[in-house]
Amino acid sequence: TTYHFASIDELLAAAFTRHAEAAASRFEARMRAACGREAAVELLVEHLTADLLGSPRDLVLSVELYVAAARRPALRAVTQAWMLRSRRALELHFDPVTARELDALIEGLVLHSALSTDPMTAEQIRHAIRRFAR
Repeated sequence: TTYHFASIDELLAAAFTRHAEAAASRFEARMRAACGREAAVELLVEHLTADLLGSPRDLVLSVELYVAAARRPALRAVTQAWMLRSRRALELHFDPVTARELDALIEGLVLHSALSTDPMTAEQIRHAIRRFAR
């Protein structure tokens, strides 16, 4: 029901914000825990395989957020805030340009995995991240 919200857009924004904030907090904690760039790469792989792809519920919510934000521009505030938090966390170990590129790579890997019948393995994900992290 939407009786607590003035509109369906408010309801969606609240639900997706909760999801994005939880995911961003987990990611920030992982990046703060990394001691050096190589450890950050390994934690990126772990983040992708465990946090983003390891939970079918969270994976579907992420993809639904992408689609909803593409259709409802007001929801882009949620995705933009999530991207900014992700980039700031990545910037603990990577320069801003690399952080932005890695963030885009992560999003692409999430979509690819969600839509593929043959998703990339953890080793393939590690290889892709290392190519950007050089």
